[in-house]
Amino acid sequence: MSRRDLPLPKGDRIINSNPLMIREMPEAERPREKIFSSGVSSLSNTELVAVLIGSGTRESSALDLASRVLSADSSGILFLRDASPEELCTVKGIGAAKAAVLLAAAELGRRIMTAPRNRKISVSTPDETAALFMEDMRYLRKEHFRVLLLNVKNEIISLEDVSIGSISSSEAHPREVFADAVRRGAANVILVHNHPSGSPAPSRADIELTRRLEEAGRILGIQVLDHIIIGDGRFVSMKREGIF
Repeated sequence: MSRRDLPLPKGDRIINSNPLMIREMPEAERPREKIFSSGVSSLSNTELVAVLIGSGTRESSALDLASRVLSADSSGILFLRDASPEELCTVKGIGAAKAAVLLAAAELGRRIMTAPRNRKISVSTPDETAALFMEDMRYLRKEHFRVLLLNVKNEIISLEDVSIGSISSSEAHPREVFADAVRRGAANVILVHNHPSGSPAPSRADIELTRRLEEAGRILGIQVLDHIIIGDGRFVSMKREGIF
């Protein structure tokens, strides 16, 4: 009887020294091939991340690495939404190059979700504005402050990121809020920020900041149409609430 046939001592575990690499899988089951045969929507989250990772290591396939990334945080795939490069590099097998690709893909997805299809898209109600930002901002773990720049017809010129703060607050100085609005000739702006707590109820600081920015905009000749606070599936329009 060889040692392989002997029972393992208590506490020992079997280590797979020869993991199945993607190139060894049946062609129809390989993620890249599935994109062409069945469409990219047929891939699981793990397979999508594996395609981005590209190649595995000597010990782990790209699918194994993808699984590690998605299990690195309890939020699953949402981990990629606002993970830092350093956080991704703590996942075994993920180096700087792979981390950069994953973060770039996540950022592209965010920009696609918020980019208007053309320059003639306009917003006329708080509901339309909130719909542009809800899915992108409702899961963010820190407060993000953004400004939607509009022309005289309330058509979207661009979306500008102003600041990223802590779990409970973000700083937005009038100089930073209106710099791009002045440079790009915006007539109106809509302020947008999220509450990671999930509740969109405005704080006293939110109210004071909004009134200060509304006054600064009046001096510059740029109207602050609204300040939208994004929560988890809910939002508050400070203009609709009569706060300013």
